[in-house]
This record gives sequence, C-alpha cells and structure tokens, in this order.
Amino acid sequence: MQTTKQFWYGIVIGVLGIILFSSKAVMVKLAYNYKVDAISILLLRMLFSFPFYAIIAYSYRNQNKDVEIKNRDYAWVVFFGLMGYYLASYFDFVGLTYIKASLERIILFLYPTVVILLNRFFLKQPITNIQARAIGLTYLGIVVAFYDEVAISGSEAYLGGFFILLSAITYASYLVGSGWLIPKFGVMKFTAYAMIVSCVCVFIHYSIIYDTDLFDFTREVYVLGFLIAVFATVIPSFLVSASIKMISSSNFAIVAGIGPISTIVLAAIFLNERLTLLQLFGALVVVFGILLVSKNKGKTDK
Repeated sequence: MQTTKQFWYGIVIGVLGIILFSSKAVMVKLAYNYKVDAISILLLRMLFSFPFYAIIAYSYRNQNKDVEIKNRDYAWVVFFGLMGYYLASYFDFVGLTYIKASLERIILFLYPTVVILLNRFFLKQPITNIQARAIGLTYLGIVVAFYDEVAISGSEAYLGGFFILLSAITYASYLVGSGWLIPKFGVMKFTAYAMIVSCVCVFIHYSIIYDTDLFDFTREVYVLGFLIAVFATVIPSFLVSASIKMISSSNFAIVAGIGPISTIVLAAIFLNERLTLLQLFGALVVVFGILLVSKNKGKTDK
C-alpha cells in the first residue's frame, strides 16, 4: 500500500524529471550560439544517448517473454520510434532556430490535447464537454501568446511555431500508438527499442546530409550535446517513468503542468529571454486548459 511519504517522493522526482526535460530547449538554444544546426545537435544528443538505451534493451530483452510478439508489432515499434523520437525531436530542434525556448515549451505542451483529438478521430473515443472546453482554452492561449510573438519577432515566428506544432502532433501520435504496444513489450523494453530506432534514423539523416565528420564541432557543442543526452533525455525519462508508477499517470499529468513555467524560468536565467505580460497570460491559459484535461482524465480513469 502506498504511503504519503512515497506519494510525495513520487511528486518530487516527477517535478525534477519535468524540469530536466524542460532544460532541453534552453541547452539547444545555447548550442545554436556556436553556429551548429538542428540535425547536428540532434545527432550528438542521440549519439550520447545510444549506449544507455542499447544497454537497457539488452538488459530487458527477456521482459514479457511469455507474451506473443508478432513481426508486425516490431514493425509498429519502428514506425512509432520514427514518429516519436526522430521526427518529433527533429521538428522541435528546427522550430527552436526560429522562436524562443519559452514559447516552444508552451506550444509543445499542447500534445495532451492532440492525443485526445487523435483518439477521437482514429480510435473513435468520445470527447467529453470538459475536454472540448479545455482544448478550446489551450488553443486560445496559444493564439494569444503567439500573436504577441509575431508582433515582436516577425513572420519567422510562424515557421517556428509550425515546426513545434508538428513536433507536438508527431509526439502525440507516438503516445497514442504506443499505448497498445507497451503491454506487449514492457515500458523499459519498448522505450529502449523506440529510442534505438530514432537514433538510427538520426544517424542516417545526418550521413545523407553531411560527410559524417563528427570531429568538427567546438568543445562547447560536444559538452551541450552530452548534457542534452544525459540530463535532458536519459535521466528524466527514468524519473518520469518512476514518478508515473508511484503517483499514477493522471496525477503526473497535473505535475507536468510545471513544464512550461520551468522553461520560462530557465530561459530567463540562461538565455535572458523575457515573455510579455500577454504571452505569460497565454501560457497560464494553456497550463490551466491542460490541468482541466488531466483532472477530467483522472475522473474517467477511476
């Protein structure tokens, strides 16, 4: 039986995981100061992450061995690995070349509402009234924050916002599709396999565009690539998994509301980014809308 102490411990490690995940956008923006492009910093992220996930895949190779896994299941793992951690990450990194890290996190935070919409269109799951209101609220918040950013940064903000929205959609599709694969493979095994697929996709992408010279970056870029891989990818992925196990996915969804706020704070400290009052208002509207979705999900899950 779960104790109050264990519950609050789950909250703490969940918050830590979200903050570490939120630091990714800030470190990517810092890397761009050294004249590195999106696919190059994504390559370093995957290159440093790959050994960790390869070890995990090997360690958990016998997990759920009693469950029958068909060839088409492995094909779906490849597909969702491509969607969730290759395309979603690539779109995210490209979008960050055009917009602020704080605004990126606000737009990316739409993915829970995208999950609901995808479930409605492809899995025929109904959308409740409160979910519909929450979705409308979150997109209103994005419009408010984004409109003000366009007035400040110009038309490039449209392009950056478009790529971040693509990232949210592809990541949401990964979450929807992986829901029925995780029980077959197990969380650790499925995540490791999907990450390995995404790493290979990034390696192929980079080798097609460049001549695979991995020793031409500055020292700062390698350091940031390592930090993104370990502290903004591998470690938080385990912290989040542990938190969900301890406090439930519904409670964690509420904890995740700290994501945009933590990115705004980190971007202000390390990038000297400032959101206008209108953008802050839009961010709070988005967070409130996601909390409505999470609260309603918690009720329907019971």
